[in-house]
Amino acid sequence: MSYAVLACNGVDKVEGALAREVGLQVAEATGADIICPVLLNRAPDHYEKALGEDALIVVDGCGTRCASKLAAAVGAKPKQKVLVSKLVKASEEQLQASLRLGPKEMALAENIVADVVAALGAPGGQAAPAAWEAPTEFFVVPFSKFEFRIPKQGYWFSENDTWARQMGNRARVGISDYLQQQLTDILYFNPPELGTLVEQFGELGEVESSKAIFEIIAPVSGTVVAVNETVVGESPELVNADPYGEGWLVEVELSAWAEESELLLDGPAYRDTVGPKAAEY
Repeated sequence: MSYAVLACNGVDKVEGALAREVGLQVAEATGADIICPVLLNRAPDHYEKALGEDALIVVDGCGTRCASKLAAAVGAKPKQKVLVSKLVKASEEQLQASLRLGPKEMALAENIVADVVAALGAPGGQAAPAAWEAPTEFFVVPFSKFEFRIPKQGYWFSENDTWARQMGNRARVGISDYLQQQLTDILYFNPPELGTLVEQFGELGEVESSKAIFEIIAPVSGTVVAVNETVVGESPELVNADPYGEGWLVEVELSAWAEESELLLDGPAYRDTVGPKAAEY
């Protein structure tokens, strides 16, 4: 697979300088083409071939995410996204004030690059799905002729009607019973590639139903380590039949569960949102 790198070139912040260095090192390690953000913004046709044929790696410096926004503006879908400021925070390193990278910053850049390159190699073998027991106790929310089931324990929901179930350093992800009923018959699941780095509330593939194409919004951030091949292959209808069990979609190796779970709803809290959502639909 060939790659292209779009990295923040911001030199007014040390995170921008670090992002630029990460982008250069990733390009050197993978043989990727480097996309200039200024030229992409002014003349996107110049990179039409690269964006059409290469897997795109986006490296943002800070939370403004200029590189990601630029990629979205030209309709590019990254294979990987890297947010340097978030990784710096996770590392608990204190960056120096100078915009010229010192030994500590260069070492941090090398560590980030190693993780990015390792994740790109993950498709060589899917991790075995984690041990799993489907839920047996549910809240039931009636609405008109419908009944929406919600597991009482162990599941965490986003406001986008996706769920995560934590298992150690992994989480299994799927869509809620409410959402699968709104979408009606699921015909296809287009999963992210193994090794994809996903941010909380970022894109995590698409499901296509007889009614709509729906972008899966990731309830958690991390690296995609397993995909439900049965759903991708011969039985996408499992998402309708068993959305919390055999109809799961992907497994993610978690990167920030403790802080991100605070932004999710537990079963009782999600139950309280489903009735009003159905009434507004």
